[in-house]
Amino acid sequence: MPTLFDPLTLGALTLPNRIVMAPLTRARAGRSHIANALMAEHYAQRASAGLLIAEATMVAADGCAFTGEPGIYDDACVAGWRDVTGAVHAAGGRMQLQIWHPGRSAHSSLNGGVQPISSGERAIQGFINTPDGKQPYENPRRLRDDELPAIVDLFRQATRRALQAGFDGVQLHGAHGYLLDQFLRDGVNDRSGPGYERYGGSIENRARLLLECIDAAIAEAGADRVGLRLSPLAGSNDLQDSNPEALLAYIATQLGQRHIAYLELRHMDPALDAERRIAAVARQHFKGPLLRNGGFSARRQRRRHRLRTGLPRQPGPGRAAEPGGRAERTAAEDLLYGGCVGVHGLPSSRRSVCQP
Repeated sequence: MPTLFDPLTLGALTLPNRIVMAPLTRARAGRSHIANALMAEHYAQRASAGLLIAEATMVAADGCAFTGEPGIYDDACVAGWRDVTGAVHAAGGRMQLQIWHPGRSAHSSLNGGVQPISSGERAIQGFINTPDGKQPYENPRRLRDDELPAIVDLFRQATRRALQAGFDGVQLHGAHGYLLDQFLRDGVNDRSGPGYERYGGSIENRARLLLECIDAAIAEAGADRVGLRLSPLAGSNDLQDSNPEALLAYIATQLGQRHIAYLELRHMDPALDAERRIAAVARQHFKGPLLRNGGFSARRQRRRHRLRTGLPRQPGPGRAAEPGGRAERTAAEDLLYGGCVGVHGLPSSRRSVCQP
């Protein structure tokens, strides 16, 4: 059986190991939203991982939800990221960019007074940090159907600029209650009536925007350099769906037909029965590489092993990567979590699994 340190093919990329750094928002780009030398150092230190997926990156200048997140919406952003990818490639690494629009998770005070946008008009229940302190989330403006080609073009342009900046591909952020997820899930997407019916109602309609953005990214980069993150059960940003398994089955089937490089499934707790079922749905309908991210740990896997067999298990991998970027071999580098074949996400307390 393969170990974490065996190569893995993800679309056009051949990874030297199966350790993938998850996109982790660091908000170090400042108010300019331009990637900088500190970010280049941060990512280059971790270049020995099989793949780095950079943090959520704004596809639109008025799509800010965390003061200081980077952008990929103009030439200055491209130039800033080019220094980062150059440092990673010089260190022997591979890097993709997560492209993202927050939708209703944004706030006008972060975006020059521009009202947040979404599939519907309901605000997130909660508060957002702004330059003026914590404020309630605002009611978003419901996008009309005829405005959505412009959203697709944002993701198209972001993919083109990511390639110009030297990235090895892109991951679309379709998870955690951000804009694409706000169209997917019926907890907020209540669209109907003239001008709003093509992207609401049925699963096929609610998935339309996501798939159009996927197709736009594929047209720019090729399917083998495009990945997707989904979180069907995560309640992040006050979002739910009435039938997440059916929604995922449809999306996974569509992704399989497009032969994208991989699907990342973000779990809140992979030990829950509902999360196990959703992972099984993903595996049934998507035959490409499946990255299961969230809640995995060596301690949890040792406990599961003892419960199944009554025997102790070798220690799991320690830190998957040190700040200096050296992948750590341990006495248990052949440990396979739950019979899967890799670990995704570098924070030592949160591991995930890659299923080819």
